[in-house]
Amino acid sequence: MPSTAPPPSRGWFAQLLLRLHFLAGVFVGPFVLVAALSGAVYAVAPSIERVAYQHELTAPSTAAARPLADQVEAAQRWVNDRHPGDAVVEVRPAPEPGATTRVMFHEDGLLESQTRAVFVDPGDAAVRGDLPVYGTSGSLPFRTWISTLHRSLFLGDVGRLYSETAASWLGIVSLAGIALWASRFRRARRKRNLVLPDNRATGYRRTFSWHAATGAWVLLGAVFLSATGITWSHFAGDTVTALRSSLSWQAPTVDTALDGSSSTSGGEHAGHHGGGSTAMGAPTTTPEQFDEVLAVARDSGVHAAEVRIRPPATADTAWTVEEIKLSWPVAMDAVAVDPGTMTVVSQVTWAEYPLMAKAAKLGINTHMGALFGLANQVVLLLAALGIAAMVVFGYAMWWQRRSPGARVGRAPTSGALARAPWWGTTAVVVVAVGIAMLLPAVGVTLLGFLLVDAVVTTSGRRTR
Repeated sequence: MPSTAPPPSRGWFAQLLLRLHFLAGVFVGPFVLVAALSGAVYAVAPSIERVAYQHELTAPSTAAARPLADQVEAAQRWVNDRHPGDAVVEVRPAPEPGATTRVMFHEDGLLESQTRAVFVDPGDAAVRGDLPVYGTSGSLPFRTWISTLHRSLFLGDVGRLYSETAASWLGIVSLAGIALWASRFRRARRKRNLVLPDNRATGYRRTFSWHAATGAWVLLGAVFLSATGITWSHFAGDTVTALRSSLSWQAPTVDTALDGSSSTSGGEHAGHHGGGSTAMGAPTTTPEQFDEVLAVARDSGVHAAEVRIRPPATADTAWTVEEIKLSWPVAMDAVAVDPGTMTVVSQVTWAEYPLMAKAAKLGINTHMGALFGLANQVVLLLAALGIAAMVVFGYAMWWQRRSPGARVGRAPTSGALARAPWWGTTAVVVVAVGIAMLLPAVGVTLLGFLLVDAVVTTSGRRTR
């Protein structure tokens, strides 16, 4: 019996990209839309916090800053009146005149990596209030709330699958879309309509013009947000971390162990805390030591205004002073100080970071809207809104493509792989498997897309 398989066609790859772009857009679109809208708010959250928490962040006193010891003691009195027994775990001196010092305490019931910060006016040591703060970035409650929504929808590890799926597919859909855009741009007579929306058109063509033009302008932002967002994801993030570790691309950390053993290490998303628990227990610290340790760090080259000072967790570990300046130019130097001799026992500078560790840090800071300040936040806001608009335009195009009486729009023609040459099919399978191994969320959802597509296609053929 002769074969009924269609002959290979030169247009099979463009057809495959169009089908993939459509299917991923339909199924992953809601995830991308939620991530984009919550990300848009997160992008400007630092500016919102400066207004919402102006009282806590602002120091009205114009007097010269008092010693850190006085500020720490004031914070301890404030906390002891409300939560007796809470210990100081970190101090962030006021980075500039008019700003408050943060004295941070451990408190039961807070999120992981979250502490209770008491805000102290450096001029008169008056307490301006207290708030829970999160992570190295020092996120206050509003930014922490929107960050949790953006990352996990308040559903814990299960919710993180949503953001991982959105981040993983965003880059793939964007690259497939720009490839289709480039193909149309090469053939189009009016190339301007693929760069700027054609408002003279109507219906589907007008929506398509907005979708294509918006995609062309936000492509780089979408790919960047996808790549950096993956580093926060659960499964793909672990893969990236393991890859960086095997290639020695991890950020270095200071050795806080006073006996010479290695301290705990961390990545871009978590700071180190100076060793683990031992039988020696936590040492006694005094407010005066914060001034002494900071003076040693300053003499050793830690010059940035934004620093955090952390007491040792155990008696056999050192104090740490780390620069935490996230804006350009970043400052990430750190030292470990022996409290017994007040000498630096370990030091790490930004220059010692491997190139890829620097790139990861800069990328993450940009994703958070911190690297270039307000300009960074505005660009992220526009990119996120553009991505959200593309999703809406995509669904509108699907609706406008429906046949009379149909409930949904028509999908692009299927069967691209059946028309592909053997080497094309092999290449697609190899690439798909490779991406699925690096991005498990893509592999699982792609399999689901293909199964649904096969059922719908088979059902449609039987109906016809």
